[in-house]
Amino acid sequence: MRKTRKNFDRNFKLKAVELSYQRDNIKDLANELGVRVELLYRWRAEFASRPEASFPGNGKAARTAEESEIDRLKRELADMRLERDILKKAIGIFSASDGKFTNS
Repeated sequence: MRKTRKNFDRNFKLKAVELSYQRDNIKDLANELGVRVELLYRWRAEFASRPEASFPGNGKAARTAEESEIDRLKRELADMRLERDILKKAIGIFSASDGKFTNS
């Protein structure tokens, strides 16, 4: 039989993280909340690394404007490299017959 996956909203996760810092025994807290201990530690780590962007929902990490711009520039660079490689091959093909533009 298949188990259904539990979904926790952002407020629940934030409250759980807050409680985990207040309590001494995280295992007891996890049992009270009905979550695994490892999950609490993962939520704590995510919140510690990026508090403002943690727990965005639906598994999609919230991205800053800089991160989006970097990804766009990386895609553009890959496209430019592909175009350059295609043009290099075309020059090689078209110039092979007349002896100009050799790669020596």
